[in-house]
Amino acid sequence: MDQLVNWARRVITEYESGATGCFLLHGNINDQFVMPLTEGAQLGRLQDFLNEILLPQFDVVFTYDLGYGVRVEKGREVYDEWPGRDQAKALSGMALPAIRSLGQYLLYARNLSAMGKPSPRIAIILKQAHLIVPAMPNALNYELNALASVIRSWASDISLQDHGQVAFVLTDQLHNLHPLVTQNPRVSSITIPLPEAKELQQALQILRPSCSKALQKFDGDLALPAERLRGATISSVENMLKQRHYANNPLENKDLSELKKQLVEAECEGLIGFVEPKRSLNDYLGMPDVLEWLRNDLDLWKNGHTQALPMGYLFCGPVGTGKTFLAECLAGEAGVPVVTLKNFRDRWVGSTEANLEKIFNLLHALGKCIVFVDEADQALGQRAAASSDSGVSSRVYSMLAKKMADTDNRGKLMWILASSRPDLIEVDLKRPGRIDVKIPIFPAISQKEGLNLLLALCKRRGLDLSGIDTDEFLKDIPGLLTPGAAEALSVKAFRMFKLGKLGTADAIAQVLAEYRPAISPVVIRHQMSLAAQESTEKKFIPDEVLPYISLT
Repeated sequence: MDQLVNWARRVITEYESGATGCFLLHGNINDQFVMPLTEGAQLGRLQDFLNEILLPQFDVVFTYDLGYGVRVEKGREVYDEWPGRDQAKALSGMALPAIRSLGQYLLYARNLSAMGKPSPRIAIILKQAHLIVPAMPNALNYELNALASVIRSWASDISLQDHGQVAFVLTDQLHNLHPLVTQNPRVSSITIPLPEAKELQQALQILRPSCSKALQKFDGDLALPAERLRGATISSVENMLKQRHYANNPLENKDLSELKKQLVEAECEGLIGFVEPKRSLNDYLGMPDVLEWLRNDLDLWKNGHTQALPMGYLFCGPVGTGKTFLAECLAGEAGVPVVTLKNFRDRWVGSTEANLEKIFNLLHALGKCIVFVDEADQALGQRAAASSDSGVSSRVYSMLAKKMADTDNRGKLMWILASSRPDLIEVDLKRPGRIDVKIPIFPAISQKEGLNLLLALCKRRGLDLSGIDTDEFLKDIPGLLTPGAAEALSVKAFRMFKLGKLGTADAIAQVLAEYRPAISPVVIRHQMSLAAQESTEKKFIPDEVLPYISLT
C-alpha cells in the first residue's frame, strides 16, 4: 500500500473502514497510471489500475458506458449462474434498464448471503458517467432523474461495503455530473490529480526501454525531466517520447520548458496560456520602491518562508502603464511559469465551472506558479448573478474566491490581478487574505521622466541617439505619458527612420509634434486616482503624483 498514490490509498482506507462503498473519481481519469505489480511496474488505464490494483479480490467486475453497455470484465462464469442474466443482457444497451439490472444483481448477491450461500464480491464501474447522468439542472427529464436516483441509492445504501460490493463513478469534471450524484454525502468524492514528479519519474523509467533514443541523454537521472515536465499527463509525455524515439530526436534539457508548454496547453484545450517568462525586474523602468518590495517577496519565496508571502497582488493603473509587463518581469525574476486564464467561459450549463475545475487541477500539479488574470474586473465575475448569464458569473466568482482564499496555496500559487478599473472588482476578491498587496502603477509624471522613457524605448529598437541633443525634445513631451503611448511613439519613429524619410532626431521630433493622446487626460487622471485609492502602502504613491489624483 505504501507504493500506491494518495488517491488509491484513500479509496482502500475508506472502503475497508466501512465508511463508504461508492466512490466518485474525477479529474485526471483519462490518463495512464503507474501500476506497481509483483512482476514489475507497468503503465495502464484507470480501469486497468482498478482491476489489477484495487479489485483483485472481487469475483465479478462490471463496466458500463453508453457506447458498449454492460460488460463483464471479470468473473463471467460466476455471473452466468444468475437466473436473470439473459434479460439483463437484452437490456444492456439502454441506460436505465441496464443500471437497474446491475442493481438487481447486487440484490441477488445479498439474497444468496442471507440464505447462507456463497455470495460473490461485486464491483461496478460506471465509465464516462457525465454522459450517463449529465448535469441538467431543472430539466424535466424523468429517465435522466431516475438514472441519477438509482446511482444515488447505491451510495445511500450503507450495506454496500458490508456485502463485499463497491461502485466507482468516473467523470472528468464534477460540474458535468448530475447534482443528485455529486451532492450525496454518502458518496466519497476523490480527485485524481495530474501526476507528481515522482510518478512521472516512474513512468519515464517504465518507458525507457521502448523510448531509449528519446531518453538517451538522461541515462544518469530521470528526476530532472520528471520535475520539469510537471503539469503534463503521462499519456502526453508517452506520445511525445514515442515520436522523438521514432524520429531519433533525443530529448535535451533545453527542450523541456517548451515541451511542457506545448503539452500542458494541448491538454487544457485552449483554457489557459502557459508562458515561460524571459524578462526580469531589471527590465522594468522606474518605481524603485515597488521593485524593492517585490524583490524582497521573491527572496522570501526562494528561501521557503512561505508564511511571510502575500496570497496575491493587484496591479492597477491607467491603461497602457505596463501592468502586464510588470507581471511578466516578476514571474521571470521568480523563475516560475506564468499561467494566464483564457477562454474558460462557455454558454453551456456547467461547462464554465467544469473548465475552471480542470484549470485548478493543473495549477496544483504545476507546483510553484503565478496565475495572471488580466482585465480582472471583467474576468473574475460578480457576486450578484446577471439575469442574462443564468448565474454563471456568480458561480465563477464563488469558485475563484474560494481558490484564492485557500491558505494551503500560499507560496505555491501566486495570484496577480491587473485592471485599470479596480473599483469594478468585487471587494471580497481583493480583500486581504486573497489579494494582500495592491500596487498602483502611474504614467510618467514629469516631462523629463517621459522623455527618458521614450528614449529608452527608441534605443531598444536600435535607433542611434549618439550626438543628438535630446533636451530639444523636452518641450514637446506630452504630460502623463504612459509606457504604452511611449511604445507607440518609438515604433512610429523607428518606422520613419527605416523608410529612409527622416533621420533619428527628425523622426522623433516629428512624431512628438504630431502626437495626439489616444486616451483622454481626464480618463487617465480618474484611473490614476482609482489606483492610488487601492494602494496598500503610502510609499507606492510618489509625492509628484499627488497633484494629479484625488484620494477621496
